[in-house]
Amino acid sequence: MSFDFELVLVCLMAITGLVILVHYFLLKLNNNSLDSTDKNNNKKESFWIVEQSKSLFPIFLIVLILRSFIFEPFRIPSASMMPTLLIGDFILVNKYDYGLRLPVTHNKFLENNLPKRGDVVVFRYPENPKIPYIKRIIGLPGDKIAYYNKTIYINDKIVEQITNGPYPAFGAGLSMRGSLLVTEQLGDINHDILIDPKRNSLEFVTKVPDLHYFVLGDNRDNSKDSRYWGFVPEANLVGRAFMIWMNWDGKSKNIINYKRIGNSIE
Repeated sequence: MSFDFELVLVCLMAITGLVILVHYFLLKLNNNSLDSTDKNNNKKESFWIVEQSKSLFPIFLIVLILRSFIFEPFRIPSASMMPTLLIGDFILVNKYDYGLRLPVTHNKFLENNLPKRGDVVVFRYPENPKIPYIKRIIGLPGDKIAYYNKTIYINDKIVEQITNGPYPAFGAGLSMRGSLLVTEQLGDINHDILIDPKRNSLEFVTKVPDLHYFVLGDNRDNSKDSRYWGFVPEANLVGRAFMIWMNWDGKSKNIINYKRIGNSIE
């Protein structure tokens, strides 16, 4: 079940703001019809809902601005982005890097940078926009993408890979034991991926449409991505993941992995 926290924030802000406005106009109306003695007594009267609204409205407003236009936190629930992101990682997403969008409607009102190949992005899942997904951008609009023998070809050029041996799986990612740790050179981005030599993979050639992106999980044989459900529309982009601020792995001996706190996401 998905929970639209942004919509809840907007509703709470609207309700508290409406309470403040109604109280202001009622108070002004009453003051115009009262003598000076009644006005002094009226100022001492206070309604609980009004006082709470005055206290909470600025909090809701600040949280909404921070979450909608600056940074938004997410938790990684699956292994699809291992080894870059582990189950239990808490990440921050840059909301303004790809332009600013209005809360709830997600209409863009300010342009900024374009997504780059290799960016790790959070987006609204095309088949159910209420669900946030995180993957790595492989194909930009107009690119020809091919995938053969678990190797990417972009515009007929191979993406180089270096195999580094077996992946040292642990904690919640223990099921990835037996996978190979591979370094992939994706343009200027040098990052690690996992490949399971025991699993077959899809082979295909496709072209990325305008205003769309082709994305893959770094855990190549354990990721539901553009190979299965298609392209990510530009309008579905939420932001660029840039930092891990906490890791909580309930299946590891050391529940909090302090070494991951503050790590940048490449």
